[in-house]
Amino acid sequence: MADSALLIREVSAYLKPADVEHVREALEFSKAAHAGQIRQSGDPFVSHPIAVARILTNLHLDVQAIVAAVLHDVVEDTPITADEIAAKFGEPVGELVDGLSKLDRLQFETREDAQAENFRKMLLAMARDVRVILIKLADRLHNMRTLASMSPDKCERIARETMEIYAPIANRLGLNDIYRELQDLSFKFLHPNRYAVLVKAVKAARGNRREVLGKMLDTIRQRLAEYKIEADVSGREKNIYSIYKKMQSKSLPFADVLDIYGFRVLVNDFVSCYVALGTLHGLYKPIAGKFKDYIAIPKVNGYQSLHSTLCGPFGMPIEIQIRTHEMHRIADAGVASHWLYKSGHNSIKALHSKTHQWLKDLLESLSQSTDSTEFLEHLKVDLFPDEVYVFTPKGKILSLPRGSTAVDFAYNVHTDIGNHCISVNVNNEPAPLNTELRNGDRVEIITAPHGKPNLDWLSYVTTSKARSHIRHFLKAMQTGESAQFGERMLNQALHTLGIPPEDITEAHWIRFLRDTGAKSRLDVLADIGLGRRFNMVVARKLACIGEALPNETDYSSALTIQGTEGMAVQFAKCCRPIPGDPIIGALKSGHNLMVHTRDCPSLHKGRSSGEQWLDVVWSKDIQRPFDVGIKLVVANRRGVLAKVASAIAEEESDIENVNFSNEGEYTALLFTLQVSNRLQLANIMRSLRKMPEVIKIIR
Repeated sequence: MADSALLIREVSAYLKPADVEHVREALEFSKAAHAGQIRQSGDPFVSHPIAVARILTNLHLDVQAIVAAVLHDVVEDTPITADEIAAKFGEPVGELVDGLSKLDRLQFETREDAQAENFRKMLLAMARDVRVILIKLADRLHNMRTLASMSPDKCERIARETMEIYAPIANRLGLNDIYRELQDLSFKFLHPNRYAVLVKAVKAARGNRREVLGKMLDTIRQRLAEYKIEADVSGREKNIYSIYKKMQSKSLPFADVLDIYGFRVLVNDFVSCYVALGTLHGLYKPIAGKFKDYIAIPKVNGYQSLHSTLCGPFGMPIEIQIRTHEMHRIADAGVASHWLYKSGHNSIKALHSKTHQWLKDLLESLSQSTDSTEFLEHLKVDLFPDEVYVFTPKGKILSLPRGSTAVDFAYNVHTDIGNHCISVNVNNEPAPLNTELRNGDRVEIITAPHGKPNLDWLSYVTTSKARSHIRHFLKAMQTGESAQFGERMLNQALHTLGIPPEDITEAHWIRFLRDTGAKSRLDVLADIGLGRRFNMVVARKLACIGEALPNETDYSSALTIQGTEGMAVQFAKCCRPIPGDPIIGALKSGHNLMVHTRDCPSLHKGRSSGEQWLDVVWSKDIQRPFDVGIKLVVANRRGVLAKVASAIAEEESDIENVNFSNEGEYTALLFTLQVSNRLQLANIMRSLRKMPEVIKIIR
């Protein structure tokens, strides 16, 4: 087979003769294993693993990776096991092949579950050995090159997965050529008509501008030579998908995307980069706001270069990239530069260290995802390509996805700092925690021992690390608080049955867990607190006195609400109950207890939705404040808002929020106040009624 001969020729160029023989053995083994198997395109199946191995020879991967690439489909598509491969070709090859093999899809209920677990397995293997993902990316690249033989539905699904997962991974690892080709191929199958039109337009533009671009290339080379700067200058064309994204993001027609062509300048050392930049800025005027210094602040994938957009002849903008040869090698090969260039240069070592840390952080975040949707969401968020660079108080640079907030920054520094942050200073000025960070911001997080994550944080954090840690903390907190509340509900049920709670021993619990299959006592109590189990049913089973009906709610004693139950007890925003109000509790499976006033208009709606209703009463010694809403209709007079606020303050109440709407001669003021109980609210309303400007007051 011609492909086999080409692979042997390519590995012979950089591997030792003994290693080349290992590749030959793997080729023969793979051909025998895949004998008679045909791809969708009609080609022999073995042509695919050979093509994957050939892609990897461009990166000069070692013999183990090349052999694993040749054998990567053997375990999945033939009876041969990973153990057999390890025995014949060595343990490292066996581990690489195993890391690349999909999990049995029959284990999972949905395609999403299977996809998530396959990615999870791949990332775990990748954390042990980054060659796993290099082989997987080469595998995906060849599959995308030959995707046309698949059905349209399958083409679209694979292309979307490639665009959302594999292309960003290639970008994150600095594999620029693979990244761009995966993007273009995905775009081709997701939007075939748009792709075809753009390809035709780019070819036409290339022909029209060929003469101008050739003259500019000569002019740049001549100017650099005049200043005695040794440089390799070459032309560079933007890929189709990046042109499409620019047209889409800026709402431009193709004719207005003028910088589809640029120039790359490679120099010998760091200083020459900036000298060349100054020289070219003297040749063509730079366009304001179009300069980026990725040498001083490299991208997270190790990419370093100076980017500047200049106004060329006839007003045509051109992008110039200037970097050293060493920077260019990393820009081309990224993490694979370790194999491609054996120099052991510090920048290559630093890149490997950063990649390992990224994988470690990613896996830490993903390990806390409880379902496939959440896992894939975290993975896609973490692969978001655009970054902002911000500074810690000590001057350390941190890179975060664009759109990150102060809370994302806090979790990036350390999980404990995120869990206990209470405020932030951005550029030495106090700022809200949801402040979106910008390049160059100096961020200082203020923490406190009592600080803890807030459910609202999930609405504005961007990074998967922050999101997963917040969810994990809230889930643990909810479980603990729900278990405490569930224990009180269980004790109430036991009292109703005439059984002292202390009479329920460990033996009762062991029997209950064995009979019901529950994991632990904590889980049972948390389920009671969340409405997943009925307290009377559990109480009867624990005491071994028979079963209760699932909807039994006839309790002789009410549950006491102390106001310190945390997330286990919520106070309904529709009626905002406060101590002193007659109240009732609504418990729906999987949710926390929701406390309403007994005259709340939403009670009838709740009764028809399968909620369990509990008698609840306020504790006599509640200390915490509660939110309550009041509406005032006041005459439009100067200073009326100040007078109302002053009257509220005199009754020692805090104003949490105020809104108003104009109603002709009158204004409706909507206050959210903090009060301790119904008596304090009555005093506030009595004080406000005495004001002549107040026409009407309603709770």
